[in-house]
Amino acid sequence: MAESSRARTSKVRRSSGTREQKKQKPDEPCAVKFKMLSPAEICRVFDAFQAADPSPKSELVAPNAYTFLVSVILSAQATDKSVNKATEPLFKVVDTPEKMLALGVEKLEDYIKSIGLYHAKARHVMEMSRQLVENFGSAVPDTREKLESLSGVGRKTANVVLNVIYGQKTMPVDTHILRIAPRIGLAAGKTPEKVEEELLKCIPDKYMNHAHHWLILHGRYVCTARSPKCEECCIQAVCARNGL
Repeated sequence: MAESSRARTSKVRRSSGTREQKKQKPDEPCAVKFKMLSPAEICRVFDAFQAADPSPKSELVAPNAYTFLVSVILSAQATDKSVNKATEPLFKVVDTPEKMLALGVEKLEDYIKSIGLYHAKARHVMEMSRQLVENFGSAVPDTREKLESLSGVGRKTANVVLNVIYGQKTMPVDTHILRIAPRIGLAAGKTPEKVEEELLKCIPDKYMNHAHHWLILHGRYVCTARSPKCEECCIQAVCARNGL
């Protein structure tokens, strides 16, 4: 027997109501909105960093601009501690590009073999040293274009050298900054280039000389990837805590 029109309508209403109820379940979690800090909050972040550590410095140990450049090249995918351990004896015998070329790639490898990718890094250091001697009078260049023309030097390495050696207001974005800048609410980008661009726009000029060191050290020792030490954090009152 054919189903009545009233019965069919009732079923449709009940079915629709069930679907509507599923959409409106009160216990379903909502997507957490990504929070960006306001300009005033950003100032509070860097004021706190400045109060905690007024003059942060690179943890790479090097006696001059050339050896610092070598250290930064060696630090790719390696810790500063491991680089310092390898370069401490190296820099006692090599502190100029000429001395590095005289040392030769095989002996250089003996010094740095405890560092990951040391074969490739040794070749980059030797070629970079040759380029400095032949093209720049053995001096480390002070512009991004010239630095990036050197073997083993990309944008991040150039930014580090320009900031640490020449005091330029750059923002080298390493894995720590790429991770914590969105967490704090300073940037929303997902690539080093985008995060660098956002940080350069949002961080007031008065903080820029030390900004990247504050962020790197904060990510290395406090705002760690797996177990951030929020209870010890000097910016906990203002941090957006995105993703936490």
